[in-house]
Amino acid sequence: MTQLDDLEDIPGPEGQLTLKLVATPRDTNLHGDISAGWVVSQMEQAAELTAARLAHGRTATVAITGMDFLCPVRLGSLVQIYTELQETGTSSMKYNVQVWILPPNEKDPDSLYKVTEATFVMVALDEKGRIRTLPGQI
Repeated sequence: MTQLDDLEDIPGPEGQLTLKLVATPRDTNLHGDISAGWVVSQMEQAAELTAARLAHGRTATVAITGMDFLCPVRLGSLVQIYTELQETGTSSMKYNVQVWILPPNEKDPDSLYKVTEATFVMVALDEKGRIRTLPGQI
């Protein structure tokens, strides 16, 4: 096995970098930790941004599945959220959303740690909030 083969076995983010932000003191819970709820909120925002582009408008989250937290998010971490379209239906879009962090004071900018991932199912909505067909679907 070559050194290049070793590099290919190292897992990394999959999909498109959609959001990049720093976890700040205002994002902490009452114990001073970055809460899971804040992380999920950022994931939903990333899914919504990506889905709205495909839907050419308003979308809503209808399901979130398969979420486990692998490591904590520390205050000051650079949080990077990646989205990848898995499939589309007549009005729905299924995205894999991954969260990776660069911890504060990390010297190597390539030392990302996976926090969590989940599947987000989004639907296109019309101006009245009703489910509508995605553009290009008939």
